[in-house]
Amino acid sequence: MIPKKIVEEAKALRDELNRYSYEYYVLDQPTVEDYIYDQKYRRLVEIETQYPALITPDSPTQRVGGKVLSGFEKVTHDVAMLSLTDVFSKEEIVDFNERVCQALGVEAVDYCCELKIDGLAVSLKYQEGELIQGATRGDGHIGENITQNLKTVRSVPLQLTRPITVEVRGECYMPKRSFFDLNEKREADGLSVFANPRNAAAGSLRQLDPKITRSRNLDTFLYTVADFGPLKAKTQSDALQELRDLGFHVNPDWRVCRTIDEIWAYVEEYHAKRKELPYEIDGIVFKVNRFDQQNALGNTIKVPRWATAYKFPPEEAQTIVHQIEWTVGRTGVVTPTAVMDPVRIAGTTVSRASLHNYDFIQQKDIRIGDTVTIFKAGDIIPEVAQVDLEKRPKDAPPYPKPVHCPACGSTLVHLEEEVALRCINPKCPAQIKEELIHFVSRQGMDIAGLGPQILTQLFEKGLVHEAADLYYLSIEQLLTLEKVKEKSATNLYNSIQRSKGNSLEHLLVGLGIRHVGGRAARLLAQHFVTLAALKKATTEEVNGIENLGEIIAESVTTYFHNPNVLEMLGKLERAGVNTRYLGPELVTEKTNFFSGKHIVLTGKLVHFTREELKEQLEALGADVTGSVSKKTDLVIAGSDPGSKYTKAVELKRPIWSEEELLDHLNKGADQ
Repeated sequence: MIPKKIVEEAKALRDELNRYSYEYYVLDQPTVEDYIYDQKYRRLVEIETQYPALITPDSPTQRVGGKVLSGFEKVTHDVAMLSLTDVFSKEEIVDFNERVCQALGVEAVDYCCELKIDGLAVSLKYQEGELIQGATRGDGHIGENITQNLKTVRSVPLQLTRPITVEVRGECYMPKRSFFDLNEKREADGLSVFANPRNAAAGSLRQLDPKITRSRNLDTFLYTVADFGPLKAKTQSDALQELRDLGFHVNPDWRVCRTIDEIWAYVEEYHAKRKELPYEIDGIVFKVNRFDQQNALGNTIKVPRWATAYKFPPEEAQTIVHQIEWTVGRTGVVTPTAVMDPVRIAGTTVSRASLHNYDFIQQKDIRIGDTVTIFKAGDIIPEVAQVDLEKRPKDAPPYPKPVHCPACGSTLVHLEEEVALRCINPKCPAQIKEELIHFVSRQGMDIAGLGPQILTQLFEKGLVHEAADLYYLSIEQLLTLEKVKEKSATNLYNSIQRSKGNSLEHLLVGLGIRHVGGRAARLLAQHFVTLAALKKATTEEVNGIENLGEIIAESVTTYFHNPNVLEMLGKLERAGVNTRYLGPELVTEKTNFFSGKHIVLTGKLVHFTREELKEQLEALGADVTGSVSKKTDLVIAGSDPGSKYTKAVELKRPIWSEEELLDHLNKGADQ
């Protein structure tokens, strides 16, 4: 029997400590000194150690992190965690507001404006007020169970102030101070540093050891629920207050705005305050405040129609270009990179920036010695915005067009309708290395342990000349590689052997057939079942597969008519590599987002030529047309878009930036 006095003391300590945490982490109004909290915490630990039966799920001692996990189980969200559309200007905010008002049949709407926290979206489930599950957003439908890790975040309440059943959603982030301290420690320990607080937060939440997550000092801001039924609030602003009252950490810097001028004043205020905040933000979120109006507007499959996010323009900095390096990719495209003085921008130090292609260098007139303004596209990828001509050295000549491949010395070619320079030497060592790296990648043959360094050694020692040669390596040959001992060689050999059993779609991805990614490879493998059947397929047969299209069909049949390819495939088959589809039977997939869409391209594109993008979209089933009309489903706008953009705005046609398009393409473009 546990003495009644001890039971009461343990409960009182739990209540006090949880209240102190709420005051400190949520209200930012601590009422006791740290040493008082520590004394009471130690006493609770003593009691629970002596009487383990008194440990409750909401005890502060349960935040320390349990045993190391073996992995994360998948979690299906009962209500999808939707993403938001992005806007980038005051004009686009005006357009969004007009669409909302028109759909509701009103002249004006109240918006709850909130800071867009740069962290990782999470979901917290409570049953009768007790935390039972924490999960990542994942793809919006399926996330990962990270309950034990989220329990270590002190601003996450283990018990709510009311015993309600609710699923709450928000952002888990790493404060700037925690990010600085973490990187400083990692640098001192000789470890790689995190690029930005968001990456650090994501990496911390996915640690299999919750104690590591706890040491990273993460925080949260909660801002919505999956179903507002259990809440009394009728507006988003009231909901934020109610979430705070329930014990959640809610960002206090929200504001209800009615006019565009009020909204824009809020945007400008926090854009100016951005650097002063103790956490990173990358924009402002606008939500129709009234829930009945939100419900009337509804959602698309991916985004709510009642909310959008304004993204801040990227931070800029100046630096000097000292060199332009050229690298050769898997398809022979040579890509220039500016080597610059290191400069701090958007939380990281940058000394290199992609220049995309020679046309980009010409358009920007970038020269060695130039002072350039750089920014991070999407706050991630360093880009050159412009040259400061007033600071240009007087003797700086225009940058010459490269003539020879930097890897093999072959003459570079500029194929018709392509912006890229290419090396078309099939024996170019740089291309072969990149092909090998692609072949063993996770989406390809998934050969663990065969990284770029090992593959480079294999190629330079003459042990591997093409992908098929990997399957003829012996343990003895692997032992000749630098820093490869007997155990490593055995593991590499076994990994190569295991990959022989992969389903056909992995082989098709690994082969690097132009325009054939994971999704197309799966459709081809499901349809033809065997490599032998696919090799014999006509362009018409491939084109007949739903969602592939003529571009992919021509690419596939051209590839399999190449004698060198057929010779290599023979070597793979003789080595015992599986060439059959081993997955589930063919099922008709939902239509690709772009399939059947009427799309117009306008403006200057950075990541594609007009023809390249047209081909890619047509390969996905889109109809790319030259003019905007009421039938236009989507306009892709680069810089200086011109009259087509104006017409699209007039007709209220959806407009995407090139970055939005890339995001959809990278995610598979499924809707």
